[in-house]
Amino acid sequence: MMKLDGVVAFVTTAEAGSISMAAKRLGLAKSVVSERLAELERTLGATLMQRSTRKLSLTNSGQTFLPRAQRILREAEEAASELAARSGKLAGPLRISAPVGFGILHLGPALGRFLRDYPDIELSLELDDSFVDAATGGFDAVLRHGAIGDGRLIARRLASSRRLLVASPGYLAEHGSPASLAELEHHRGILYSNRASDWRFADGTGWSVIRPKAGLRVNSGLVMRDAAISGLGIALLPSFFIYEAIAAGQLIEIGIGLQAEGAELFLTYPKDHGASAKIRAFAESLRRSFGYPPYWERAMAPHSQP
Repeated sequence: MMKLDGVVAFVTTAEAGSISMAAKRLGLAKSVVSERLAELERTLGATLMQRSTRKLSLTNSGQTFLPRAQRILREAEEAASELAARSGKLAGPLRISAPVGFGILHLGPALGRFLRDYPDIELSLELDDSFVDAATGGFDAVLRHGAIGDGRLIARRLASSRRLLVASPGYLAEHGSPASLAELEHHRGILYSNRASDWRFADGTGWSVIRPKAGLRVNSGLVMRDAAISGLGIALLPSFFIYEAIAAGQLIEIGIGLQAEGAELFLTYPKDHGASAKIRAFAESLRRSFGYPPYWERAMAPHSQP
């Protein structure tokens, strides 16, 4: 009989790309994962993976079996979640991915609240600023800010956040404060390298787009914030990164008469997975922790430009 722990080992290894990474995600010894894979192959009478010292790849049998194995695990997990929800108790693993900066600044207290309410959930959080595919990345759900634009996904809105143009008092004293898009284009920009370097602003009829000169490109919102505080240029950042720096006078919001494209926060998961009771509970817990409007927007109110 095929054992579920062997299916878990196979799916995790296929999604992680190596037995070592799969063992790390599962919290098991590498030898245990290898043995479970070998037992699954013996049970199925087929080789699912080709192993070498350099890489691991799926055989034709493995490629055929993988989507079915993923479906088996999803259905088993969803069935367990439904039963737990009916009994008023949620339990078992929940694997979430989130951006690094937002996770560092805002997820610690929120996760504490969630796990106090649901102590039997085994939560695993991975912080990653690169694009994480919520449909194929091996996570139950992925937290994102900004547009989703992926028909394979369902997105549960968690909170809103504005994107604001900011710079240090020293930078603005030396270079002046731009009052229009035309003036803004002549300033040094601190740009996020994991998305298009365009800055988009609503102009009443659509979007106005500018491409500022890059003084710095970096794939971290926290580094962008700190670079702006240091006076390296103007940054366009979500309010959840900068609300404290604005309140402390380290950064000043720049008003050019146009609203920048926002940064809505979503919890996304694949349509074909369905929303398990755990995902629904996690999303609702985050909403309660962030508040409406979220606490970073409430803190910004006295300091916002008219």
